[in-house]
Amino acid sequence: MTPSLFLQKYFAEESAIERIADRAAAIHAAVNQTYGHGLPYAFHLRLTASFVTRFAYLLPDFTEDKLQTLYAAAYFHDSIEDARLTYNDLVHELQQLNDAGCAIDVHAATEAVYALTNEKGRTRAERADERYYAGIRSTPYASFLKMCDRLANVRYTTLHALPSRMHGVYLKELPHFLEAIGPVPAPMVETLRGYLNDTLHD
Repeated sequence: MTPSLFLQKYFAEESAIERIADRAAAIHAAVNQTYGHGLPYAFHLRLTASFVTRFAYLLPDFTEDKLQTLYAAAYFHDSIEDARLTYNDLVHELQQLNDAGCAIDVHAATEAVYALTNEKGRTRAERADERYYAGIRSTPYASFLKMCDRLANVRYTTLHALPSRMHGVYLKELPHFLEAIGPVPAPMVETLRGYLNDTLHD
């Protein structure tokens, strides 16, 4: 698929995608979750989804009927981990969106979100252990979505006058992260490396 064809499909379904985005944002707002320096958590969700828009056309098995499913997984990717939803809660939320006119593969989207949900652990390494990454690699589109999430988080660290502490954490994790996540489109990796090596922070 070409970028222009992807965007044509996106704009044709923009109202449904916005419905998905608004519902995900509301779920995080309901638990008072914020992002970074007190931003609404929707900031992170939309930044993550922006990388779906930027790179999804590169996925070799992407088809038009998967568009809303991919965006649903992107917008809800932290809903189990951070917004107190259970797996079945998420199924219900996505089914309600379909009842309102969306066209989400509920099982596929929920499985992707479940794969992206961290393990229980006392440390960052325990929460993202080998079992976690194995689940990502074995779930359709989860590697791509995890990379979108990482790109969003790393991009945020470059938006300030000085790099945040997490910029250094992401830089240190880069070799293991790229090995653990599984195959993703090469331009995504190049973009991630560029953000991590950026010292100007435009």
